[in-house]
Amino acid sequence: MLEDLFMWFIFFWSVLVFVFVAIGGYFMFRKFLKKMPKEDGKSILDWQEYYINKTLHLWSDEQKKFLNELVEPVPELFRDVAKGKIAGKIGELALENEAREMSEELIIKGYILATPKRDHKFLRKKLKEKNIDATPYERYFLQSP
Repeated sequence: MLEDLFMWFIFFWSVLVFVFVAIGGYFMFRKFLKKMPKEDGKSILDWQEYYINKTLHLWSDEQKKFLNELVEPVPELFRDVAKGKIAGKIGELALENEAREMSEELIIKGYILATPKRDHKFLRKKLKEKNIDATPYERYFLQSP
């Protein structure tokens, strides 16, 4: 009886360890793929860092605070990664538009384009809280990943 109980414990412990290793491996592999260079010789993360560094001087404290509010629903463990991805997209848009400063419009547009559709519900709620009309951004909601 005791041996059977111990055997089941070992079995479930082995399955649990395998599941955790598989989950960790999945996230590590995703990070590895993002770090792989593309045709232009730079990876997704290299471009993200480039856009952030090129536009860092355009951000005011108020705009950084607004971005932080937008990424609040992301679990704290992943928040920095999400904020980096979104800030990279915002920086890319700012460089494309030759912006002289970050605007609320660029931040919202970049957030929409950088995040999956499931995150847009929170953005709509936050825009409503801040009395910002989401109508001008509807076309971006349709074309996001």
